[in-house]
Amino acid sequence: MNPLPRLCGARAVFRRSLVLGAGAFGLVGLARADSVTLPMATSLPQHLAGALGQGNPLIVMVSLPGCPFCKIARENYLAPLLREQSLPIVQVDMLAQRALVGFQGVSTSHDAQVHTWGVTMAPTVLFFGRGGTEIAKRMVGGMLADFYGAYLDQRIATARKALS
Repeated sequence: MNPLPRLCGARAVFRRSLVLGAGAFGLVGLARADSVTLPMATSLPQHLAGALGQGNPLIVMVSLPGCPFCKIARENYLAPLLREQSLPIVQVDMLAQRALVGFQGVSTSHDAQVHTWGVTMAPTVLFFGRGGTEIAKRMVGGMLADFYGAYLDQRIATARKALS
C-alpha cells in the first residue's frame, strides 16, 4: 500500500504551520523543549479494560513522527490530562511497525491499525468504549488553538456519557 495519501494531511499540516510561522496551533513557546511522550499502545483490549474499569473511555492519539500539530496536542493537551487526571490515553504511530494487539485480539502493527481505522491525518484523537467502538466524534487535525481544549473536554464528556 502506498503511504503517500495518508501522509499528505500531515505534510499539509506541517506546511501550514510553517506558513503561519507561529507553530501548529499558533501557540509559540507553549511546547516544552523536552519531548513529552504518551504511553505507546501495545494491547488495545487491555488498555480498554483499564479505561472502562476507571469509568473512562480509552483515548487514542494517532501521531506521526515530526508532526508539529501532534507535538503540541500531545504536550499541551493530552499529556496534562494523563498526568493530572490519570485519563487513559495511549498513542498509536502512523507508519510504525511496532506490534499491537487490536480490539478483536488479533496481532497487527500500529500502521496497520491506523489504516483499519481509516485515519488519514495526524493528529487524530479517537475515543473508544465497550467492544472497541468509537463513542465520540474524532478530533482530526490541529483545529483552532482557542478551542482545542474545549473540543477535547466536550468529546471526553460525550464519551463518558455514552459509557453510563
